[in-house]
Amino acid sequence: MTGANPFLGAQEALYGGSDRLAQRTTALHAAKVRGRPVAEVISELVDPGGTRGIVVDVGCGRGSTTAHLARSWNPRSLTALDRSPALLAAARRRLPPEAQASLVCADFHALPLAESSVDVVVAAFCLYHSPHPRQVVAEFARCLRRGGQAVLVTKSADSYRELDELVAAAGLDPHAPQRRSLYETFHSGNAAATVAAHLDVCAVVDHQHVFGFRDAEHTARYLTTTPKYALTSDQAAVADRLRPLIGQTGVTATSTVSYLVARRR
Repeated sequence: MTGANPFLGAQEALYGGSDRLAQRTTALHAAKVRGRPVAEVISELVDPGGTRGIVVDVGCGRGSTTAHLARSWNPRSLTALDRSPALLAAARRRLPPEAQASLVCADFHALPLAESSVDVVVAAFCLYHSPHPRQVVAEFARCLRRGGQAVLVTKSADSYRELDELVAAAGLDPHAPQRRSLYETFHSGNAAATVAAHLDVCAVVDHQHVFGFRDAEHTARYLTTTPKYALTSDQAAVADRLRPLIGQTGVTATSTVSYLVARRR
């Protein structure tokens, strides 16, 4: 493997503003052809105790999961927590007014939450941003009440490998297939063992997601905001390099999304 993992050392560059993440997720969602909405699956995996649950969405990002949980669970208390003030501002705009959720800017390695104070912790696509995800899971265990549940969501280490090969074949980043997985610290293959150090793993559910990027321009919109590659931000230039390889037929990429349901001992 080659290169540093940008998910572990460039948080301000990646999430100091919400535009880059919005572009990446918008392009990815537009490409999805198979795979259930993640927030919908999360909401079905846990019983939050009706309207009485105390729920924390850790690493809430732009708040799509938080907003869904506010509507589907209607918990008594809902906290959206993220390290990025810009993403929290975006999350606030997504939340329904009646949710009255709290937004907290904090590092998930040291949660500003009392011991045994939370019924449900949700952490979707965020633990691989930590070099020490077991430390984060230990914080979840500390904050959860006995019997409290956590739903943690991650991806397979080889997610979007088809795009790695495309980027290399186009000469945009010849080392793309050898670059470190963005998800290397917490992925489908090691997540259960990582979580089991502090919580009892109740279930692991794997869903296959398939993405069809329809043409060179669509693919370029996604690739230029993906931190894994050493690419120019010029989308038109990237699209020009991709077009001879994919034409107007597009490219298909895959990812396994893994949901872990765990309980505090």
